[in-house]
Amino acid sequence: MTATTSIDEADLEFDNGVFDTAAFAAQTLTSWQSLAAVIDHTLLRPDATRSHVEKLCEETVRYRFACAMVNPLWVSTAVGALSGTGLAVGAVVGFPLGASLVSTLRHEATALIRLGARELDMVIPIGLLKSGNHQSVQHTIHTVAMIAHHHGALLKVILETALLTMEEKLRGTEAAILAGADFVKTSTGFSTSGATPADVALMRGVAGGRCGVKAAGGIRNLADVKALLEAGANRIGASASVAIVRELGAE
Repeated sequence: MTATTSIDEADLEFDNGVFDTAAFAAQTLTSWQSLAAVIDHTLLRPDATRSHVEKLCEETVRYRFACAMVNPLWVSTAVGALSGTGLAVGAVVGFPLGASLVSTLRHEATALIRLGARELDMVIPIGLLKSGNHQSVQHTIHTVAMIAHHHGALLKVILETALLTMEEKLRGTEAAILAGADFVKTSTGFSTSGATPADVALMRGVAGGRCGVKAAGGIRNLADVKALLEAGANRIGASASVAIVRELGAE
């Protein structure tokens, strides 16, 4: 995707592309393996140690999660642990505040991809979005999207919905899509609240089939996941991933 239209020059679009939410949710919930394949197994705690990261990677391999999502410090460790498994390492960028300089984001994204990360989850510049500076928001995201896509990596853009008004959620989602996001994502998990079905449904309504929607933050059990999938998510970020797939029969 490339950014060709400014959000200030276009009305918000709600029906570009089609995503069959009901069919996707039903198929994903048919087995624990199908569910695991859409979960980013996540460890972003600041006190995480090497042994914690190694355990995360062991679980990612055992259950075949979509990726192991870690802080930048641990990308090399995770890449080494997952080498030869065909599973991706994901890393966060500009996390968790969304207040980094564009030059910092560019450097961080490039460095993480060189270390082997294949999925980047960046926080939208929240303050710029709330200031109504949609051009700068889109430019910031597009900068990271170009780096990710040049190297064959995915970019997920975190809105931090708990801090946004309804209009800001709509405009933030559209800006991320226009800038080239592969997914829009609800939350960092470090703010006042996490993913809700209402926010996921709103984001899917804007995205249609143009990009994915990742729900993350406060997802503890299979009931949470089911509600979020049925609202329109097609990727889940969770630290309780193992417990969740075990509810569906994994051992």
